[in-house]
Amino acid sequence: MGRPLWFVAGAGAGVYAAARARRAAESLTADGLRDRLRGWQLGARLFAEEVQQGRTERETQLREQLGLRPHGVPELTTSTHETKDPH
Repeated sequence: MGRPLWFVAGAGAGVYAAARARRAAESLTADGLRDRLRGWQLGARLFAEEVQQGRTERETQLREQLGLRPHGVPELTTSTHETKDPH
């Protein structure tokens, strides 16, 4: 029972190694490298869009917390300084 098990395990490892080698060889062709570069560019663009969206959301939150208008001028509806009676 031991030899057939090792035979099947070896055959499986050989098929797996051959498939990985074929995939690696295909990725090193001109088309494979071009596809990989396009994938990296797409990933970088999606990442940049996510960062921009997060930055915009956080800026909106901060502006609401600080009472700023969208164009950056503080609203004068509430007084930040209380007047003290000297007497």
